[in-house]
Amino acid sequence: MPSVFISKQLKKIFFILLLLVIPTLSHADWTWTEQTGSGNRLWYSIAASSDNTKLVAVTSSTTGGEKGDIYTSTDSGVTWTSRNKLSYWSSVASSSDGIKLVAVSQGEGASSTGAQIYTSTDSGATWTARESNRVWRSVASSSDGTKLAAVAHGYIYTSTDSGATWTEQTSSGSRYWYSISSSSDGIKLVAATQQSTSSNGQIYTSTDSGVTWKATGQSGNWTAVVSSSDGKRLAAVAYGGYVYTSTDSGVTWTEQTSAGSRYWYSITSSSDGVRLTAGVTGGYIYTSTDSGGTWTEQKNAGSRNWFTIASSSDGTKLVAGAYGGYIYTGVYTSSSTSTTTTTTSLTSGNSTTTTTSLTSDNITSTTKSKV
Repeated sequence: MPSVFISKQLKKIFFILLLLVIPTLSHADWTWTEQTGSGNRLWYSIAASSDNTKLVAVTSSTTGGEKGDIYTSTDSGVTWTSRNKLSYWSSVASSSDGIKLVAVSQGEGASSTGAQIYTSTDSGATWTARESNRVWRSVASSSDGTKLAAVAHGYIYTSTDSGATWTEQTSSGSRYWYSISSSSDGIKLVAATQQSTSSNGQIYTSTDSGVTWKATGQSGNWTAVVSSSDGKRLAAVAYGGYVYTSTDSGVTWTEQTSAGSRYWYSITSSSDGVRLTAGVTGGYIYTSTDSGGTWTEQKNAGSRNWFTIASSSDGTKLVAGAYGGYIYTGVYTSSSTSTTTTTTSLTSGNSTTTTTSLTSDNITSTTKSKV
């Protein structure tokens, strides 16, 4: 058999072109944690600071029918402190820094005369009773906690001094108000009524901090509304219906059928209105990263009575309360990333590696290096 000689010069000439393509895929997903420190309770409403570190949540009552309580957390929901402020709470809101809080109660029973509004300026350590007894259903706050808006079975009420004084906005009309949300400056408001035996629910908007109101003409059995920071992107959920979105401050609305017709009960939004999260009673949590165009069912969080949910400003951190269960926190772990690595070897001592990454947000980055 003849000998084969490979000279050093031949090694330096043309090497065989070696092309290696290595694809990897990392799926975008949410990581959900059952915060057992919250306790198994009838969670009814929850609010968060912009970074989701400071949380405040209320229970409507105990499983035995006694008054509910206010709970706060300063570690993103891992531990909770009872504030021993007993009432039949229906809604709570927070300033972006989590220092100024406001809570409303609907009172006890169908024939209730209601309860007062309570405010806190120390992250829930102490509370002050405000306004008169009414059947309060929902409350919203501006980013700085100065401008507040609350809805009752009757009129809408607003405050410009962090809840010290309140104004009855009779132009809103006396209605069965159920939910309200505010832009970060407190100027643009959106509120909704529930369906009654005599009329369908409606969505109303205000562009002057609640002084005047306009019906959008969008009817439904509304359970929750939410607004982006600028008040342009709105979203609403209907119990036994669909998710609806608006990109023009409520002038026009789009029925998002891809989410399905469900018993929607809660909805929250990132500050830009792009990331939405909605909860179903007796069902799952659903998330959207395209302002409601498409939705993903979050089965890892489980099928529960998702009465309330809140989002961080960037929409990557969530906190949700189950009525008759625990509080759960969700963290968006990563973007879907497809990576292709190409290695081309030209000589024995030199090769070039090109790595191209494509994320779910359609951001492409290319990196080249010599080996």
